[in-house]
Amino acid sequence: MRPSKRAADELRPVSLERGVARYAEGSCLVKFGDTHVLCTASLEDKPPMWLRGQGRGWITAEYAMLPRATATRTKREVTSGKPSGRTQEIQRLIGRSLRAVVDLAGLGERQITVDCDVLQADGGTRTAAVTGAWVALHDCLRWMCGRSILKTSPIRDQVAAVSCGITKGLAVLDLDYAEDSTAETDANFVITGRGGLVEVQGTAEGAPFTEAQLTELLVLARSGVARLIELQKRAVA
Repeated sequence: MRPSKRAADELRPVSLERGVARYAEGSCLVKFGDTHVLCTASLEDKPPMWLRGQGRGWITAEYAMLPRATATRTKREVTSGKPSGRTQEIQRLIGRSLRAVVDLAGLGERQITVDCDVLQADGGTRTAAVTGAWVALHDCLRWMCGRSILKTSPIRDQVAAVSCGITKGLAVLDLDYAEDSTAETDANFVITGRGGLVEVQGTAEGAPFTEAQLTELLVLARSGVARLIELQKRAVA
């Protein structure tokens, strides 16, 4: 039995609340159980310097965890002068995930920054961030279309993410902290609405996992992401 009493293939309760940030062009408060992440999408009417004059735009992401998002206070990374390696990794993951489903030429010479701020953490913050970031980006692009900045939205597909792992020999979906902290294998999957794999991150914490176990985790991830994609569709309908 899982600590949360969920079935092996059961997601935590998931919600996607749009329009929660007054000033952002797009925003979403995503909740995966007790993991809560505020995602905001902000438009800048110029691309980064290195991309100027190339006729296409850029989507990037920033990720941060509030000091009391966890059981004990974590120092703000701004006080150390630079983001941690973990933060940089997650920011790049979110950015890659969003760019994989957007026609950057269709965005024009503009940049959209998606900020993902963890309000409360209970495992799976990066997967919740990717899932909510897509909704915030969608609404930012809809906002642009509504003001004739764009003729059509350059979004080509949806994208969502979910964690899977092996705990006590059992493959399970959407790990909370109690499972994540003790899992023998921990993996994150970023998958598009059409089923394409954007990123697979898998780590053995003890004994190496097998190819058969990886396949089992992928099957679980596909079923979980399919449900997240449906929730995204309902949220933006």
